[in-house]
Amino acid sequence: MRFTRSEILGCEFDAVTQRQVLDWSREALAGRCSGWLSSVNTAILVGMKPGSFLKEFTQRSALTLADGQPIVWLSHLLGRPLPERVTGIDLVESLSRLARDQGKSVYLLGAKDEIVSKSSEHLSAKIEGLKIAGARNGYFSDSEAETVAREIRRSGADIIFVGMGAPRQELFLSKYWDTLGVRIAVPVGGSFDVLSGLRKRAPQWMQASGLEWFYRMIQEPRRLVKRYAVTNTVFTVRAVTELVAHRFRRA
Repeated sequence: MRFTRSEILGCEFDAVTQRQVLDWSREALAGRCSGWLSSVNTAILVGMKPGSFLKEFTQRSALTLADGQPIVWLSHLLGRPLPERVTGIDLVESLSRLARDQGKSVYLLGAKDEIVSKSSEHLSAKIEGLKIAGARNGYFSDSEAETVAREIRRSGADIIFVGMGAPRQELFLSKYWDTLGVRIAVPVGGSFDVLSGLRKRAPQWMQASGLEWFYRMIQEPRRLVKRYAVTNTVFTVRAVTELVAHRFRRA
C-alpha cells in the first residue's frame, strides 16, 4: 500500500489516518508486507539532523506518522497537509484489537518489570481474547540484546510494542529487525507508564490543543522542563523559518 508523503522540516511523513494505518497493518498481519512504524513528535523531529540515525530510521520505516499536533498544524500551513495526528499510545490499543480480531499476538518490551506487567494486564482486561506472547522489561545490556531478540522470536509474536525511549528503542529495532520475526513493530516511548496507570494521559481537549506535552511536564517537571524548553524553542524557530521561506517561494 502506498500513501501520499508530506515533507515537514526535513522529515517525510505519510499522510495517513489511524484507520489507514490499521488497513496497512491488516495487510501486514496477512503476510503481504511488514515493517516498523515511526511515530515522530516534535522532540524527535528536531533531533533528526541530516545523516543522523533517527533520520535514517524513519526513512526505512514502513510508515512515518505525525505524533504531534503542532506538526499537523504546520503541515497545513505549508500546504502539505497531514490528515491527523497518529500517536504511539493510541496504536497500542488499536493494533492490539486488530491482533485479537485476526487471531494474532502482541509482545510488550520496555520499562520496569512492574510497569510492563501492569500494562500487559491492562490490555488483557480491556481487550478480551487478546493473545499476549510475552512482556519483559527494557533494562538489558547491549550484550544481552540479541538474546532478548531471539526470545521474542521464539514467543511467536506478530506485533511488538517497544517502550524504551528514543533513540534506544529505534536502535534495537533497526539492529535486530530480522531476528525478531514480527510483522509489525511500533516504538511507543513512555506509553507503558500511561497504560500501567503510573502516569495519567492529558484530557482530550489538551491533546487536540497541542498541549499534551505541558500535561506531561506538570507530572514530571524535573525531568521534562529543560527538555521541552529546548525542543519546543527549536521547533518553533524552525517552523517559523520554514513558513517564511514558504511564503517567499509562493510570492
